[in-house]
Amino acid sequence: MDNNNFVKAYAPATVANVCCGFDVLGFALDAPGDEVWARKSDAPGVTISAIHGIEGLSTDAKENVIGVVAQKMLEALNITHGLELQLHKGMPVGSGLGSSAASSAAAAFAVNALLGSPFTTQELVMYAMEGERKASGSAHADNVAPSLLGGFVLVRDYEPLDVVPLGVPLELYCTILYPQIELKTSLSRSILKQEIPLKKGIRQWGNLAGLMAGLLKKDYGLVGRSLHDEIFEPERSVLIPLFKQVKDAAISAGALGAGISGSGPSIFALSATLEQAQEVKKAMEAVYAGSGIETKTYVSQVPDQGVRLVAQSTFQPAVSL
Repeated sequence: MDNNNFVKAYAPATVANVCCGFDVLGFALDAPGDEVWARKSDAPGVTISAIHGIEGLSTDAKENVIGVVAQKMLEALNITHGLELQLHKGMPVGSGLGSSAASSAAAAFAVNALLGSPFTTQELVMYAMEGERKASGSAHADNVAPSLLGGFVLVRDYEPLDVVPLGVPLELYCTILYPQIELKTSLSRSILKQEIPLKKGIRQWGNLAGLMAGLLKKDYGLVGRSLHDEIFEPERSVLIPLFKQVKDAAISAGALGAGISGSGPSIFALSATLEQAQEVKKAMEAVYAGSGIETKTYVSQVPDQGVRLVAQSTFQPAVSL
């Protein structure tokens, strides 16, 4: 077996829910993101030889999302040789930006390329979802699908899985503010009511349909009017310090709309131009200035490409991610 070739894939962070699209809508960012390096190995099974950029993640392939994804793919293809993986975390964990999804998507894409691309990128979604199952107990696709496919992605249903790539019908820029507090997804989900009033449901459906129509009609005004969460944001926002002030500041600075990214604590705002997104960044940062809470901010165009290969070459023992 030729073990000298390796591939390295990069998968970006994502924003899920997008206000009115709870658990069914997400979009990709350009950065930050994760990289996964992969090569074939004579040793059976999947091994993780190194993790860079973060401490505390397990190198046990059964406990790390990249190992879980790779093993599922080997089993599906009845491949008996092993794989060696490395992970470079380029994004924060627990930020609400799809950290485990980026790792899972990068692993799926790298392994697929190494094995001769037996799966389409869209088919890789279900394997990347297994990483999400390991990370959170639920095999959801609203982060891994846009990380793999780029642009906006609608998850219409799971039984069977029906993922609808929408691309980037109009130019959009996203400003992310990540307040560096701990907010567990389990807590963020546990406070949600299991039933909703019909009136609120109707408004939410209207906003989601309006957002889809606004994207496809290239109508910034309709997009802005539809970026509203009638149901979940009022309950979740109390867990994020200064959320309302940040959202108001973003919209006052010209953002089309703003909301919670995933389960938080990151807050996203969408703008029509890069210049506007930079102004929104300044306004959002100003709210947290002097609060005692450290923040990270990112400005990214919403790209039409998600995961991609960043290296494919002959293995060198001293390779650096």
